[in-house]
Amino acid sequence: MDDTTRTELEAAAFRRLRQHLMQDRPDVQNIDLMNLAGFCRNCLSRWYEEAATERGIPMSKAEAREVFYGMPYDDWRAQNQTEAGPEKQAAFEKAFEENVTSKT
Repeated sequence: MDDTTRTELEAAAFRRLRQHLMQDRPDVQNIDLMNLAGFCRNCLSRWYEEAATERGIPMSKAEAREVFYGMPYDDWRAQNQTEAGPEKQAAFEKAFEENVTSKT
């Protein structure tokens, strides 16, 4: 497989993942994703921002989140995010430390 085709397939898979998380399963909470998989929608938007920066494209965290979420992040949160209990928050702190903080 040539590099162009591989990149196109990877981009298509990313778009499908985004659709799944944003349209098909907006009920799945970011905290649950982070606790189970070590990443969430915010991580995906951060990786998008980092990729833009690597290519010399200026992009803020808020802009990257709006691209990924398809709306301002606070709007998406108001529509889809629920309050997490203490157990989930504690698990999130651990997952965030292991998967985000230790990687930066």
